[in-house]
Amino acid sequence: MNFIIHGAAGRMGGNLIASVEKNGHTVAACVDILYADAAKKHPDYPCFASISDCDVPADCIIDFSNHVTTIPLLGYAVSHKIPVMLATTGQTEEEKAAITAAAEQIPLFRAANMSLGIATLVSLVKTAVCMFPDADIEIIEKHHNQKLDVPSGTALALADAVKAVREEADFVIGRHENGKRRKEEVGIHSLRLGGVVGEHEVIITTGNETISLKHEAHSRAVFADGGVMAAAYVAGQTAPGLYTMEDLVAACR
Repeated sequence: MNFIIHGAAGRMGGNLIASVEKNGHTVAACVDILYADAAKKHPDYPCFASISDCDVPADCIIDFSNHVTTIPLLGYAVSHKIPVMLATTGQTEEEKAAITAAAEQIPLFRAANMSLGIATLVSLVKTAVCMFPDADIEIIEKHHNQKLDVPSGTALALADAVKAVREEADFVIGRHENGKRRKEEVGIHSLRLGGVVGEHEVIITTGNETISLKHEAHSRAVFADGGVMAAAYVAGQTAPGLYTMEDLVAACR
């Protein structure tokens, strides 16, 4: 497979290129608004400041940039009929609508977290919540001090996993008012510390026992590997649609 790396100058750029090559694929081009940085970091590949300038054919676009590029990126992908692996979070309602519309025309993979370990965690959370319908549930996420969105997209995905089983769940983000905890509350708490890559923990307590389900990423390479696997998967899809980690995990079984 031949991939365009969108967001090549960012934290994930080098990890993505290393993972692409490690897994027997190739890099078609690098794209980043910080063109000079991308060209300096990745001199062996064609570099572009904007996806609209990219004239290199590819099997899929891997996007680890910023949600503000979502609409122009998807416009390009739809017009060129190229599948997209979208790993950005924090989209606005307008950007979410663009994702839905694009998925009607091209294969589009979207996940808040590209770790296969997180995908496994989501599955375990659903099982545990089903087993303990009356338990109190809290979600804690930790990331580096440069992360922009709060809570993390992964924390919200874990909360959605809870709600898929417990429909009455009411998310309380950063509890900050006095008062007793309501039964339907699911607390979501965000910590921003140093260079933490990413930690997510779901605590489920009945009063008699506690289950703590936790995933910790030790390196950003884990997200790159998952992203490349997802990109290869969605590039192989012939039907338009919105594909998720759940689809990828099912394909691996």
